[in-house]
Amino acid sequence: MSDTCPAWVVPVMRAGYLSRAVVYTVVGGLALVAAVEGQEAEGTTDALADLQAHWWGTPLLWLIALGLWAYMVWRLVDAALDLEDYGRDLKGVVARAGLIVTGVIHGAIGVSVAGLALRGGDGEGGGTQSMTAQLMAMPLGPWLVGAVGLVTIGAGVYYGYKGISEKYKEHIRVTATAERLDPVLKFGCIAQGVVIAVIGVLICYAALTADPQAAGGVGEALGQIRAAPFGRVMLGVVAVGLVAFAVENAVEAIYRVIPRCDGPDVMTLARQARQKAERGLQAAG
Repeated sequence: MSDTCPAWVVPVMRAGYLSRAVVYTVVGGLALVAAVEGQEAEGTTDALADLQAHWWGTPLLWLIALGLWAYMVWRLVDAALDLEDYGRDLKGVVARAGLIVTGVIHGAIGVSVAGLALRGGDGEGGGTQSMTAQLMAMPLGPWLVGAVGLVTIGAGVYYGYKGISEKYKEHIRVTATAERLDPVLKFGCIAQGVVIAVIGVLICYAALTADPQAAGGVGEALGQIRAAPFGRVMLGVVAVGLVAFAVENAVEAIYRVIPRCDGPDVMTLARQARQKAERGLQAAG
């Protein structure tokens, strides 16, 4: 293991991705039930709050909160030490800044989940609306909200691009399981991109109308999908996609490669694909 990679980083990273896998399994699973039964889909916090109906719910919520905080730590350390070799040029700086933002967001979600474990809590949509209202009350508030919405849309587009272009393969170790699950990983990234982009559109609409109530989180995004033509079918497809994204996170928890920790020579799905393409070109030539 590289001297620039602390020994505790890998288990912390794996705990973070595993926690995200649990979150999206719950949210996607309940959304799929809602699509089948014709009900309204729930957001992240509402879905996790349902776990409290079981005796094991509160301990699981604490484990999820700790995992999300672990994910935050992993992202901050990754950005600070450049463990994935993004570099110091403009592209690398932007990528590392994105790691910090996603880390802080997941840390905040962890705080919300811990609040549920302690005393219950409000739905996620209310939290998003509250944040939007606070931004709206600031000088140039609608512009700030609009900027957040555009950034969120950009994040959704990135996830979709990550799935379509198969960028997720860059950090997945080659194993028989990872290869078999590859189509699931791709579908999961695309579905996550759709949900995040819809959230961004809702935030932008809130900025245009100066109405914080128009903003919302995952629950509202799934609700908009449900309200579209053939919405029940679309909600079912997206719900399956969110479960697929949970699988993608579980695969990353087990098989993710960190270049500064594992070395540059580990065979990843992306490297394997490039080698196969090169051999195909050589054979054709």
